[in-house]
Amino acid sequence: MKKINIVKTAVCAFSLILLSSCDDERGYDDYGTEDMPSQALNGEWYIDVIDEATGTVYVQHALHRTYDDNNGRMWISDKIGENSDGTPILSGWWLIAKADYNVENLTFSTTNEPNEADGSVVTITEGKILKDAATSLDGNVTDSIYFKGVFDYDPESTIIFAGHRVTGFEEDVP
Repeated sequence: MKKINIVKTAVCAFSLILLSSCDDERGYDDYGTEDMPSQALNGEWYIDVIDEATGTVYVQHALHRTYDDNNGRMWISDKIGENSDGTPILSGWWLIAKADYNVENLTFSTTNEPNEADGSVVTITEGKILKDAATSLDGNVTDSIYFKGVFDYDPESTIIFAGHRVTGFEEDVP
């Protein structure tokens, strides 16, 4: 009889755990993507950073993120974490700035925008997301991102940022 009660208890406990783990919301109710105006441009990207004049590749496959600022603009950031003192850990060309965007054209740009990564000022031009226009490291078709940046500390140099959307496949991680 004890064995049956133990089995029943175990089945009930397992069922309760299974049912509670199937909750779709998981506490993220406030973060619905339908509320993000720039959703079509948002994502994670592996971006190469290139000197336009010389073709020199300064950084390869730097992780960047584009996401909505909830005030009609979009963030472009290569911040991948923070140090214990709160300073950002950056993966690319030290870029954390807001840009204006056009969802219909999948374009973005900004002029003389504060760069929160290093206190400089950046102008971003020719920003564009191209749907299904890139291939990942393992050959998967994904979106492409491209933009040019000019920073106030070197206004004669134009930096090209070009890459592809992160696919989520392990074989595509650089």
